[in-house]
Amino acid sequence: MVITILGWLMIAVFMFVVMTKKLSPLVSLCTIPLVFALIMLIATGNISQWTLLGDWVMNGLGTTANTGILLLFAILYFSIMLDAGLFDPITKKMIQFAKGDPMKVLIATAVVAAAISMNGDGTTTTLVCCAAFLPIYEKLGMKKMNLAVLVILQNTVMNLLPWGGPTARAMAVTNVGGDILSYLLPGMILSVIFNIVVVARYMGKKERARLGVKDFTQAEIDELCAIDDPETIELRRPQNWAFNAIMTIVLIAWLVAGSFIEVISLPNQMLFMLGTIIALLVNYPKIKDQNARIGANGGDAVQVVILIFGAGIFMGLFQGDSELGLSMSDAVAQSLIAIIPQQLAGFWGLIVCLISAPGTFFISNDGFYFGVMPAIAEAGYAYGFTGLQMALASLMGQAFHLLSPLTAFIYLLLRLTGQDLGEWQRAAGKWAACIFVIFVITIMATGAIPLYVPQG
Repeated sequence: MVITILGWLMIAVFMFVVMTKKLSPLVSLCTIPLVFALIMLIATGNISQWTLLGDWVMNGLGTTANTGILLLFAILYFSIMLDAGLFDPITKKMIQFAKGDPMKVLIATAVVAAAISMNGDGTTTTLVCCAAFLPIYEKLGMKKMNLAVLVILQNTVMNLLPWGGPTARAMAVTNVGGDILSYLLPGMILSVIFNIVVVARYMGKKERARLGVKDFTQAEIDELCAIDDPETIELRRPQNWAFNAIMTIVLIAWLVAGSFIEVISLPNQMLFMLGTIIALLVNYPKIKDQNARIGANGGDAVQVVILIFGAGIFMGLFQGDSELGLSMSDAVAQSLIAIIPQQLAGFWGLIVCLISAPGTFFISNDGFYFGVMPAIAEAGYAYGFTGLQMALASLMGQAFHLLSPLTAFIYLLLRLTGQDLGEWQRAAGKWAACIFVIFVITIMATGAIPLYVPQG
């Protein structure tokens, strides 16, 4: 009971200080779980084993190390592409397409974000979308918050693809096959359309009212796209544009194809590492220029990567040691199950849908699917639900998962768009709630999860 209370209290304190900006995300991620982990050891009479804290921290860092490496090379790669001018023609074409209409820009943002998110990696989606669209938003004076919201909403939906992560975990725990995608697709398709037709258009109408529609002439478009800074011009490599474009397309295609074609599968970290090296060698063959690009862009990479390691520290201390009974994560998970009255057993599918929302927000996907779901699924089987139904129900809460401060790549998205975590969560949260409703209603309407299973 003590550990359960401490776990929930830690979550509440963490969310409070982050949302109210009392502490920075990095300081919050590192200090708050450390304090509560110490209190847990004291309260349970295990303070003599305080050195376990070091093991928990290292275990947590181990879970985020791969993400950190991926981000390091991915940020460097796309930063080099941006320096070399890869996205300059794309920006010009988008301005020509939009004709100064903010709504067209927002719709294009939603479409591109959905397409790129097919690779299942939020980092790649963030980097590509921000590199392509940020210059347009800045030139038109549009709110970057809209960009940050649309990117995360589309990535939230496409993250349900089996190679995205959570679906693979749910499949493993409930022992179901790849046919789960056919049950998820109706809700995913409706949600993608909702983001384009409703969310992007709603944002577009507000931006039209604020900025108006500018009917740019070709001369004005050229002026908008003109680069006046001598240092920026010096970095551009227009002669390498075709090579850079082909390499980037191949890289992204390989990331997607490698997710389901095993013979060509390579770690994403390795692909971005090779891409970064080739990009440097081709665009900046001189050693001093290579060092300059790494130095100029390395700061952004480090600031994001260090937050990812902070999230790893948080999860390591939160998860503690299950074998010793010193896990706030496990205690919180069990409390979620215990609060459900036995009389609601027939509605267990819907209940799991509802549990998955806070569950996947406050707990990592690994923690929820490998820690919480086995117990939830076992209860479901006893109540007459199948493994497929339990897996589908557990995935409905993914509508909110990517808004969690424990999601590593969102710090990259927030940094590139210059948004505050709390304000961004509030702006995206209402639309995420709509997606959650679409998910649940669709999965229930298609009969994939029954609303009620009669109890014997």
